[in-house]
Amino acid sequence: MRVDILSKEYPPAVYGGAGVHVAELVRALRERGDVEVQVRCFGAPRDEADTTAYPDLPDLASANPALQTLGVDLAMASDCVGADLVHSHTWYANFAGHLASMLGGMPHVVTAHSLEPMRPWKAEQLGGGYQVSSFAERESYEGAAAVVAVSAGMRTDILRSYPALDPDRVHVVHNGIDSQLWQRRPDEDVVRKHGVDPDKPSVIFVGRITRQKGLPYLLRAVASLPPDVQVVLCAGAPDTKEILAEVEGLMDTLRSQRDGVVWIPEMLPRAEVVALLSAATVFACPSVYEPLGIVNLEAMACELPVVATATGGIPEVVVPGETGWLVPIDQVQDGTGIPVDPDAFVADLAGAITEAVTDPHRARHMGLAGRTRAVESFSWATIGDQTMEVYDQVLA
Repeated sequence: MRVDILSKEYPPAVYGGAGVHVAELVRALRERGDVEVQVRCFGAPRDEADTTAYPDLPDLASANPALQTLGVDLAMASDCVGADLVHSHTWYANFAGHLASMLGGMPHVVTAHSLEPMRPWKAEQLGGGYQVSSFAERESYEGAAAVVAVSAGMRTDILRSYPALDPDRVHVVHNGIDSQLWQRRPDEDVVRKHGVDPDKPSVIFVGRITRQKGLPYLLRAVASLPPDVQVVLCAGAPDTKEILAEVEGLMDTLRSQRDGVVWIPEMLPRAEVVALLSAATVFACPSVYEPLGIVNLEAMACELPVVATATGGIPEVVVPGETGWLVPIDQVQDGTGIPVDPDAFVADLAGAITEAVTDPHRARHMGLAGRTRAVESFSWATIGDQTMEVYDQVLA
C-alpha cells in the first residue's frame, strides 16, 4: 500500500506541533515495514528518500499568502495520482489532498491539528485570505473519507464547526512524544549561555507568538510571582506585527519590575530546549486554543510539571493534582477563545504557577509522574498503529 502524506511543515522546516506530528508519524509508519510512505511538503528540496518538496509558484509571489498556498497544493495534488490513500495535515495541505482524491479516486484522510473557525484572529494575518483558507478547510473536511482529531476535545470542535460531517467518520488519535529524544538532560553551560541561572526556580514557556498560545496572559500573570523566580520565554515566529508589539510592550513592563526575565526569540536546537526544560521548575501553557498541545508532552517527558489552561485537548494530557495544574477558563463563544474575565484567568494562572514554584518537592513529584504518563500513554508506535487502523477502515 502506498500512502502519500501531505504537509506544509517537514524537517528541517518545523515550527509547530503539526510538523512534529507529521515527522514522527512518517517515521513510525515507515518503521512498520508494511506501507510505502511518500512525503510531499512545502519549501526547499529535502535530502530524504521518498520525500518531495514543492516551492511557492513564482507567478504567485505577490499574491495573498492563502493563494500562494493553493498554488503549491495544485502542484502537489497532481503528483499524488497512483497513491492508494492520501493523508493531509493542516489547511495548508488539506486542499491538495482533496483535489488528489477527486483526481485519482483514492480516499483522503485529514488530520485536524487546528480549525480555521476556531482561529478568527488569522484574519489579522491573512486578510481576505482567511476566507480562502476557511473554504479550503471546509471543503476538504466535508469531502474526506475520514477525519482524525488529535484529542476528544478536538473531535467535539470539529463536529461543532462542521455539522455536515458524519460523526462516524471522525476518529480520535492523539499526538505523541518520542520519550528518547525528549527526556531530562541537564546542561548548565547551555542554560547559563542563555542568561538563566540553573540554581534558581524558573517558569518556562515554549511556543509561537500567536493569539491561541495566550502569551500576553502569562506575561501579566508572572508579574506577581515571587521575586527570585525567573521567567524564561522561548517565543518567536509572531503571527502579526500587532501581537509582537503587544508582547514587546508587556516584556518591557515586566523587565522594569523584576530581574530574571529571559526572552529567546529564535528557534533553538532541540538539545538546548531540553536543557532549558531540565533546569526549569514548571512549564506554563496559557493557551486559549489548543487541540492537544505537544509542548506539554515534551515538558512532561523532561520531568516538568505543567500549569496549563483547561481548554481543548489539554485536559486529556495534564492530570490535575498528578502531573500538574489545570487553570479554569470561561471562554467567549465567538471562536476567539478569549477569557470572559481576563483578570480572573490571569489571577488563577498566577496562583497555580506560584503553587508550583513555592513547593519544589511537590513540583518534582508531579514532574516524575508526568514523565511516566508521557512514556506509557503517548508513544508514536501506538499512534502509528492507530493511524493504520483508520487507513484500513477507509480502504475496506
